[in-house]
Amino acid sequence: MNLHSEDETTYKPVIGITIGDINGIGPEVIIKTISEQKLYDYVTIILYGHGKAFSHYKKILGLDNFSFYQFNTGDRLHEKKANVINCWEEDFEIKPGEENATGGKYALASLQRAVEDLQNGVIDGVVTAPISKHNIQSSEFSFPGHTEFFTTTFGAKDSLMFLCNDRLRIGVATGHIPLMKIKEELTAERLTSKIDLMLKSLKKDFGITKPKVAILGLNPHAGEDGLLGTEEKELIIPVINEFKEKGHLVFGPYPADGFFGNNTNAKFDGILAMYHDQGLIPFKTIAFEDGVNFTAGLPIVRTSPDHGTAFGIAGKNEADPSSMRAALYMAIDIIRNRRE
Repeated sequence: MNLHSEDETTYKPVIGITIGDINGIGPEVIIKTISEQKLYDYVTIILYGHGKAFSHYKKILGLDNFSFYQFNTGDRLHEKKANVINCWEEDFEIKPGEENATGGKYALASLQRAVEDLQNGVIDGVVTAPISKHNIQSSEFSFPGHTEFFTTTFGAKDSLMFLCNDRLRIGVATGHIPLMKIKEELTAERLTSKIDLMLKSLKKDFGITKPKVAILGLNPHAGEDGLLGTEEKELIIPVINEFKEKGHLVFGPYPADGFFGNNTNAKFDGILAMYHDQGLIPFKTIAFEDGVNFTAGLPIVRTSPDHGTAFGIAGKNEADPSSMRAALYMAIDIIRNRRE
């Protein structure tokens, strides 16, 4: 089932898109994104979900020009339409805006089938539509989110939650953990690993030969020379100096508020925040519309829109597909960069 050509001018990656929660905005932003016919000049698409769900939202959106190919094992992938794989067989009810067990069950089924195809080389990368971190929890999925799921599933020693668009790239040293646990989780080993992952990703995935990276401080005013905390002097600065001694362009620690307030972020290829909200608040303020959540450090390519299920607007034709579109195009670019 290999549609790839060795000629880079005609090379088309095969990318899977998981449906996410069928009652959230995932199906809507997927359809709005892949209904653009020019997209198929660059990529072959497999949708992991169910034809009934995509037909349901197609009708709600009134997108008569959108059609898909019901793909069955052994078929040849359609290159000018999205290929839909039905990931479950039983009948189901779609309830836009409702967070329920059905949404979690089928979000997981979609993910599991996509993982199988990633492992077998059927697809080159995956774009994941939003899931509810609550209703997907089960004996088969006990993770805070997609990032941890893919990291464990593909046996990576570590990974980096990397929020990106064409103007801003922010990674987080600690991800989906309670605020009270940040200090104990933020070790020299972890910080070194995250900086290393960011440097390698900027080179391998984004094609930046000599990346310049900024490290944010943990405490207000980056500790104010020990007055407001000692983590900068005792932990962060020594790690930064180790990278500098190896010839890397790693700088900091910077006070987070002033760093974004005076647009210092524009001078760097990547920024490492110490915890989730320190990185995601400025990122979503600056780049929410076209932001992408990329999991760096994995043997496979996984991107996602930077928003959630948005149950409040599901099924109302109000969801903006910009972030999903950006996630798809970023996956294409990263796959191509890795080939080169």
